[in-house]
Amino acid sequence: MRVNELMLYRHIEEGQILMDMTFLMENYKNDDYEKEDLRSLLFDCINGMIEMAVSHGFEGNLWHNYLTFLLANDENAYSTSCEIVGEIEGSINQVALHDFAIFKELFDYDFTDMERELCTDGLSMIQKFTGSGEHGSVFNKRIRDRICALGKILSETDTIEAFQAVMTQFYKEFGVGKLGLHKAFRIEHTEEGTQIVPITKIAHVRLDDLVGYEIAKKKLIDNTEAFVKGRKANNCLLFGDAGTGKSTSIKAILNQYYDQGLRMIEVYKHQFQDLNDVIAQVKNRNYKFIIYMDDLSFEEFEIEYKYLKAVIEGGLERKPDNVLIYATSNRRHLIRETFKDKQDRDEELHTNDTVQEKLSLVARFGVTIYFGGPSKKEFQEIVRQLAARNGITMPEEQLLLEANKWELSHGGLSGRTAQQFVDYLLGM
Repeated sequence: MRVNELMLYRHIEEGQILMDMTFLMENYKNDDYEKEDLRSLLFDCINGMIEMAVSHGFEGNLWHNYLTFLLANDENAYSTSCEIVGEIEGSINQVALHDFAIFKELFDYDFTDMERELCTDGLSMIQKFTGSGEHGSVFNKRIRDRICALGKILSETDTIEAFQAVMTQFYKEFGVGKLGLHKAFRIEHTEEGTQIVPITKIAHVRLDDLVGYEIAKKKLIDNTEAFVKGRKANNCLLFGDAGTGKSTSIKAILNQYYDQGLRMIEVYKHQFQDLNDVIAQVKNRNYKFIIYMDDLSFEEFEIEYKYLKAVIEGGLERKPDNVLIYATSNRRHLIRETFKDKQDRDEELHTNDTVQEKLSLVARFGVTIYFGGPSKKEFQEIVRQLAARNGITMPEEQLLLEANKWELSHGGLSGRTAQQFVDYLLGM
């Protein structure tokens, strides 16, 4: 096999099974190697594909799934150029066609003779593999299904050109690598530095799931839609009472615009000094990134907000056009102020400088959206709608009476309290 001739897909991660399998394809009849050693290598490869199937949730032809996984994850000059935008022009298409010809040979390879020569049917066992129905710990069901479906389509292509067209369309629709396949990410410190790590399980909420707040939701949608469509958009601060749906709205926005190239990176306050590294890793990709900061607020003694101010606006390097910052907070001005601040201002010569220093952070959010706590009537309407969506058939008078009792002892009037009450009813 011509794997050593790959040009774009030459440095594939997790490619050891590929190297070992192509070695077997070339040498399973070679008398220079002990047959038991070759058998052992084959079983190692089969073991690796089964382990990947369990961890990623793959089913069907595991050899095809493995090859598809490599193609969908390899970030090279061709795949990253095609992500979100689709077909590109230039000589790189010829290079890609050359590499896809090699992968098509691997897809079409007939293992019958190898199995007969090495006296095993192990490969036949994994060509119609059925799993437990779980999606695995690495991929969620949505990603698992896309990889398996792509593998089936690639295996059925008749020409190299058709193979390339399928892969290019996949890169356009879903992207490539972890940034393409996953919606949301967190950042972690490793020996290699700051790493962007996928979050595999996120809530599949929609904006319609949030009852009320139509004006607030429209402002959020308008700003996000402008962003994903390449128009000018602003950093966004969602503030207001606890449990009113600020975080839910952010998650819903991600679900709504993921298929248009929107991705989200969750960053905590203690990680603000890593923001420049994170932005450097994503600024040249074709996706739109929201850096998400939940429950953002600072005590007077905390200085992390200075890192955030510099990243948002104020450093020498301009923030990339494909990055915005969305934050939620229970505080309008983010940095806590006390009566002591008032006393200090009375004693300080340049009192306005002190005030401006604390207000300058929130001023860097061009869009601020208020989420206020619901009135008693609005709370009851939220309960009604949530109960109806979840199939609760309790008489309305009893439902609202029980909801009123619940909110008195469970945090007061809020959408979160209403959801917790409905969850309680569902669990009875």
